[in-house]
Amino acid sequence: MDLLRSLPIGLYLEKPVTWLHSLDPRVKFAWLMAFLLTPIGASPYWRLSLLGWMLLLMLSTGLPFRVWWKQLGLVTLFSLLLFLVTVFAPDGITVSHQPRFPIDDLSLTLPDKPPTVELPQPTGYRYELFEWRFLRVTRRSLDLAVRLSTLVFTFLASTNLYLLTTAPEEVTTSLEHLMRPLKRLNIPVAEIVLTLTLALRFIPLVLEEVQNLIRSIRTRAIHWKKLGLRNSAQVWLVVSERLVDNLLVRADQTANAMQVRGFTTPDQHRMQWYQLRMRSLDWLVLIAAGLFVVARLVWGGIHS
Repeated sequence: MDLLRSLPIGLYLEKPVTWLHSLDPRVKFAWLMAFLLTPIGASPYWRLSLLGWMLLLMLSTGLPFRVWWKQLGLVTLFSLLLFLVTVFAPDGITVSHQPRFPIDDLSLTLPDKPPTVELPQPTGYRYELFEWRFLRVTRRSLDLAVRLSTLVFTFLASTNLYLLTTAPEEVTTSLEHLMRPLKRLNIPVAEIVLTLTLALRFIPLVLEEVQNLIRSIRTRAIHWKKLGLRNSAQVWLVVSERLVDNLLVRADQTANAMQVRGFTTPDQHRMQWYQLRMRSLDWLVLIAAGLFVVARLVWGGIHS
């Protein structure tokens, strides 16, 4: 079991090199913000159209199918499960009302209500779209299910695609360039970028430690049924403690390596990870991102 290959979520894919790899990271970050911000307050039609745009973008990269299955299989399954749970969940409209005072007291003081007469609907509008036994779908539950499922899928898929085609050094360099105006407010931009760089570099180390611990458990051929629930929980507790200890050792080794190389502060010890450069293709994609935001403002609608 290789977690670095079977679970490559949030990891950078060096090969095959696609046209997204060659784009400037600032342009890709602009498109990421467009996918993350435009669904907010948008109509369900715009949210559903975002799924189509995401699929077209994924297919245009030409990445192998195995990469998509590993990257988006769990995301798609989770989004579908969230849609089914939300669409059949009660929407709160049919909650029975309980009077504040006893019914007998109300019957003595209030006059008798006239019998209600059901009038025919002038249009074909129906609030309940589907009802079968205990399953009930209303317009409110369907709208909420579409909003939640598309929002989760768009957020996870767009972020995952961004990290898949952008190296950690490119991510931190672009963020440092975009956050330069914050230095006037005495915000430690260099420290924030350095912390983000180390965090992105630490993800493969965490997966490697988890992988080594799982392999060590599997080689010992532990019979979990004979251990029982309590003993099994104790074994996993020991494994978790060992994982934390190994990660702390890795963090200490990283800090020692930085001190040996004379690292003092991010401002004094500068390291140029990636050279930012805007080309003609980058400008075209950036203009397309602006048109995408304009289309959201014109046709996306404001969700009430």
